[in-house]
Amino acid sequence: MKRTFSGYVSRLSLICGLLILTGCATVGPDYVRPDTSVSITWHTQLKDGLATDEIDPKTLAAWWSTLNDPELSSLIDRAVAGNLDLKKAGSRVREARARRGLARADLFPTLDASGNAHRSRSSEDTGGGMTIELYSAGFDAGWELDVFGGVRRSVEASQADLEASREDLHDVLVSLLAEVALNYVEVRTFQRRLSVVEANLAVQDETYQLTIWRHQAGLSDELAVQQARYNFESTRSQIPTLRTGLEEAMNRIAVLLGEQPGKVHEELKNTVAVPAAPLKVAVGIPADAMRHRPDVRRAERNLAAQTARIGVAVAELYPKFRLSGAIGLEALSAGNLFSAGSQTHSLGADITLPVFHGGAIRQNIEVQSALQEQYLIVYETTVLSALEEVENAIVAYAGEQQRRQSLSEATIAAQKAADLAQYKYQSGLSDFSNVLDAQRSLLSLQDQMAQSSGVVTSNLVRLYKALGGGWNSLALPQGSDDKK
Repeated sequence: MKRTFSGYVSRLSLICGLLILTGCATVGPDYVRPDTSVSITWHTQLKDGLATDEIDPKTLAAWWSTLNDPELSSLIDRAVAGNLDLKKAGSRVREARARRGLARADLFPTLDASGNAHRSRSSEDTGGGMTIELYSAGFDAGWELDVFGGVRRSVEASQADLEASREDLHDVLVSLLAEVALNYVEVRTFQRRLSVVEANLAVQDETYQLTIWRHQAGLSDELAVQQARYNFESTRSQIPTLRTGLEEAMNRIAVLLGEQPGKVHEELKNTVAVPAAPLKVAVGIPADAMRHRPDVRRAERNLAAQTARIGVAVAELYPKFRLSGAIGLEALSAGNLFSAGSQTHSLGADITLPVFHGGAIRQNIEVQSALQEQYLIVYETTVLSALEEVENAIVAYAGEQQRRQSLSEATIAAQKAADLAQYKYQSGLSDFSNVLDAQRSLLSLQDQMAQSSGVVTSNLVRLYKALGGGWNSLALPQGSDDKK
């Protein structure tokens, strides 16, 4: 019996060796990264501090530090630690890692242990009332050989899915950092605009009181009084809208930090200047941005995963080989279960070959191939959208700086005009309509100037986001981004 068992094992070992030797080929297409050519330079002419110099990785990784605002840096650190969208993206990474583990498990044999105790009694009429006991214990093993690489392609797809989920996490982080910064700039911009309105309101109140005094003294008519009054009230009407915008921006920051609305109001209540953009900003070349952007990297990994899934589908056309075996003990009484004569064993090799499935296998291959084509189109679209976003950010940043310069010159002139109009009105050399026009123009230009300063910094934030800045700078939530 031992001789027969040994021979059986030898034959199965020979079969396994032959199958393994013939199983070197992996069916399906091998993935090749798409060669998407991009321009060597940006279409938009770089000016106003923008340069094609190579981007310093440390600067791009922590771009908010170029704004030199400790409060903003603190908010970003807290957002990374508490933002719920970031935590959800980290959970998706852990899910993808576990799915990769599931795919890898199919490469290995399975081993199960079992035990059984059974007692039965037959009928007096049919079995003479006999009582039978059966006891068994043993191990069952099985292994489906990955001869044509279907499982290996599945592992390849799962690995690419994991890498895509990591890039998705990075993309969420890039967006989060930009959103915190944009809302912070918005808070400071609203505060500055409120200061402008309140300062103009004080001047217009003095002018209103002056028109009342002049009317009482018979030096002007009531028209000037009413004009000064509606100018004053019109300016005051802007305050509630600005305070609403300020409150909304603060509440948004709190939610981005994973806090309830109102949690950051106290620390942001003091009015400070909008963070100023640095004098020089390096943007590199288009190829650098495409390599660094998480959304482009994610689209490329999704394409790789889908390419591997074609191989999984193709493998279904080929035979499947499975080895199975079992060893155990079996006896009619518990006392004899571990005796020499209770030993059992079995070994087997199975082959399954698809013969007729109504064309389902080939249709599935066609489905997976079509999906690969779609993922390639998504990748190419993502590259084009990324290039568009950077180009638009460059144009917006440079254009707003030019606009701010013009607004600065206009504001200086408007201030001088308002002072002259007020002086001439007080001296009786001009009517009140000149004062009214000058004050309204000054308020409008000062408000636009405040907004423009915020827009310049906001556009810089959007530019860094378009370049993919920030995702590799901070420690992410534990377990969300390891390279296992």
